[in-house]
Amino acid sequence: MSHYRRNYIEGGTFFFTVKLADPKSRLLVEHINLLREVYTSVQKRYPFETVAICVMPNHLHAVWTLPDGDSDYPLRWRLIKTGFSNHFSASNTLSASKRRRHEKGIWQRRFYEHTVRDDVDLWRVVDYVHFNPVKHGLTANVKDWPFSSFHRFVRDGLLPLDWGGTAETWATHFGE
Repeated sequence: MSHYRRNYIEGGTFFFTVKLADPKSRLLVEHINLLREVYTSVQKRYPFETVAICVMPNHLHAVWTLPDGDSDYPLRWRLIKTGFSNHFSASNTLSASKRRRHEKGIWQRRFYEHTVRDDVDLWRVVDYVHFNPVKHGLTANVKDWPFSSFHRFVRDGLLPLDWGGTAETWATHFGE
């Protein structure tokens, strides 16, 4: 069994990538209201601040800040993934391991986590989150993707509506 090293910092800020098992799936945007409902329910029960988020068809990126004295982001992701999955039937091609764990085969088991180190790092990951739909060719401009906190950043005066340009004009390279 793999043992992943997670960085648990109480009150920390973290960047996450959480993916569906099927890279061709569009489940997250096709059921965005369900995802929002589950996400909000978990957030009310186990508070955290969503600094930035972007929901793509088959994955999502989020930047969270946890409350002081709390470092349990895996619990929150487990509840979000489980709550969303409970509304769907299990895949017909589940492995024995996934059946034993009562998984439905909707999400990848793991998720990527990066501890945000400072304000420069924070803005770097927030920019990555917001530019992701352009990077993946889903839209020509950041402002045109509806499932992103970018619109909140514009409303709050943190970014201009024309921020990010297009894929052709963006020279920054991020790893995913």
